[in-house]
Amino acid sequence: MNNESSNLSYDMLEELAAIEHERWSRWQSYLHDKCIRNEDGSLTIPREFVDRWHDQMSKPFSELSEKEKQSDRELIYESQKRLKKILSIMTTLSARGA
Repeated sequence: MNNESSNLSYDMLEELAAIEHERWSRWQSYLHDKCIRNEDGSLTIPREFVDRWHDQMSKPFSELSEKEKQSDRELIYESQKRLKKILSIMTTLSARGA
């Protein structure tokens, strides 16, 4: 996907994409650890996780249990380094008048 109207430079886009890949990779590691590996190498998500995640994704944050909210907060704490990088990139972009 190419967005020609984007004001991101190639270097900024690559940095943001690397940050997103790091986030995605972490989630995939977690997901794969919860799955059952089938003989053909495919993965099956156990029903308990399907049900829980479906319930969670269908609710806004304000309606999550306190335990679920805390889990999201902890992910943000762990993501601060990535978020600071994104803020720095966006601040640089804004300073350039984009």
